[in-house]
Amino acid sequence: MICNLKFEKPQFFIRKYLKFVLNIWMFTKINACLYRKTKPHIAHLKQNNIMQKLQLLVLCLFSTFLAFPKGIEEKKSEVKTETKTEAKVETKTEGEEDKKGSFTFSGYIDSYYIGNFNKPASRSNLGAYYARAFDQKAGQISLGLVQTKMQYSNEKSDVVVDLAFGPNADLGNYGNVLGALGSNTNTALAIKQAYFNWKATSKLTFTAGQFGTHIGYEVIDAPVNFNYSLSNLFNNGPFYHIGLKGTYAFSDKVSLMLGLVNNVDNLNDNNRKKGLISQLFINPAKGWNVYLNFINSNEANADDNGNTPDAHYRVFDLVTTLQATDKFLIGANAAFGSQKGSYQGSAALTESTPWGGAAGYLSYAASDLFSIGARYEYFDNTSGARALLNRLGNGTSVNSLTLTGNFTLADGHLLIKPEFRMDSYKKLTGTGESGRQQFEDSKGGFTKNSQSTLGLAFIYKF
Repeated sequence: MICNLKFEKPQFFIRKYLKFVLNIWMFTKINACLYRKTKPHIAHLKQNNIMQKLQLLVLCLFSTFLAFPKGIEEKKSEVKTETKTEAKVETKTEGEEDKKGSFTFSGYIDSYYIGNFNKPASRSNLGAYYARAFDQKAGQISLGLVQTKMQYSNEKSDVVVDLAFGPNADLGNYGNVLGALGSNTNTALAIKQAYFNWKATSKLTFTAGQFGTHIGYEVIDAPVNFNYSLSNLFNNGPFYHIGLKGTYAFSDKVSLMLGLVNNVDNLNDNNRKKGLISQLFINPAKGWNVYLNFINSNEANADDNGNTPDAHYRVFDLVTTLQATDKFLIGANAAFGSQKGSYQGSAALTESTPWGGAAGYLSYAASDLFSIGARYEYFDNTSGARALLNRLGNGTSVNSLTLTGNFTLADGHLLIKPEFRMDSYKKLTGTGESGRQQFEDSKGGFTKNSQSTLGLAFIYKF
């Protein structure tokens, strides 16, 4: 019988319940009539009172039955309404979040110590002419750069304010030394990047403002590069641009960037000409990226009449990275440049003068805490077009080898990088040239054509 009841429909129980209530009500009525005919008056009153109470109980049971199904339905209705309302609120909240966007704050600070095996009397790592980009002083604990980067992003746009302070920030932003009100009141020196992106479509993005260069393998940010000291290719290329560019993604494997910019590394343009920049990105296979970069501009100062002399500064640049395995990364950078005419006030080159170089990068992640890497670079400026010169002021070439360890601590926030670097320049030969080599010795004489340094860098990023 119990098994049968499990399969009965709800209507069966309702009919049974109504029949039960009706039987009780009829019983109370009939019994009331019988008691009025057969019992004394007092007994009749008592019984009548009992019957009234019993009838009241029946009405309560009946009203409970009537109310119970209705309550259930109302509750179900309320739950459905609340669920729909909550869904609408959640949808609205997600939509509002997309429109509102997100704000991020990040940055880093780095410091270093470098020992120079030549023990130069001046403690300078620069040698005759700009042998190092940033780590210029030996024998002291030095502050490198302090970065504070703020970024706001939403579905249609981004804005980036990247401020940098410290010695390396000044060196990297040398073109902004003279501000609108003079060097004593200059705040532009702190602007490493300040630009916005407008995502016109899902494939097309426009960028305007001051942004880091696309030329080269390395960047100014110490946490991004594997090696701490920067290459000669980085030091002799552009650092940043001010202008407008657009990037179109044909797919997730191919994109093209084109832009117009002011002269290289400067807050204020020195002529009316605009430079052309471009980058073609190709992803031929998983883990393999190729960047073909280009810049062509006229860097000559305008004459007294505002006319710009015939000149060019031109660089073809190739960068490629290959993640050979989960632990092994291979990288390469090759650049060919040429200049003609004056470069921002320098002596004019009467004909197109070439310069260039190449670098190879290897790094191996031994564990989550330690990795090791090497960089070999050759840079050729024998024509004298760039700033890498010898003691006589003529062009030269250099071979450089850098070995770097990378310890990652404090949940990835702290990077400790021990580094050995050796730079070897062409040795000057001839009478009286022994004291006119590239690097300084402990007595202050330039008797060394090579330089070896050993350093330790500390980088904290957030």
